Amino acid sequence: MVSDNTTEMVTALGNALRRKSWTVSSAESCTGGGVAFAFTSIAGSSDWFNQSWVTYSNDAKMRELGVKPETLNAHGAVSMQTVGEMAAGVKYKSDANVVVTVSGIAGPGGGSEEKPVGTVWFGFICGAKSETIKQVFAGDRETVRLHAIEFAITHLLAMLAD
Repeated sequence: MVSDNTTEMVTALGNALRRKSWTVSSAESCTGGGVAFAFTSIAGSSDWFNQSWVTYSNDAKMRELGVKPETLNAHGAVSMQTVGEMAAGVKYKSDANVVVTVSGIAGPGGGSEEKPVGTVWFGFICGAKSETIKQVFAGDRETVRLHAIEFAITHLLAMLAD
């Protein structure tokens, strides 16, 4: 289930997309489809939600979204470069107007000094605008994932409001 706050944000997102006659697509790693789950938690989301990929493995990121092996080797899956290439792949494959991608380290293991547990990178495309953003969330695995989902939705709303 999604929280009441998340449901309100998704409803607002859907309304904003509907007003523009736009669609959104996503690709997720550490959130395991949580963003897509939140999108589809409200009735009528088929008006604006196009499709999603859960590309948990590096192979899936490369095969499904066109992330370059060189990018993964040089920067890792949890990086600005990877979520940017994931976003470009989603845009190309779905032709959605709005894209969100997520890759991070939810924990409890897998972190490093450079990329501690809770590090999450996001890729966004909204019309002609694109950006990548890094966040570091505190908490256990579930909390990091929930914060990442809420951040993705909140930031999409902000981009649509610009």
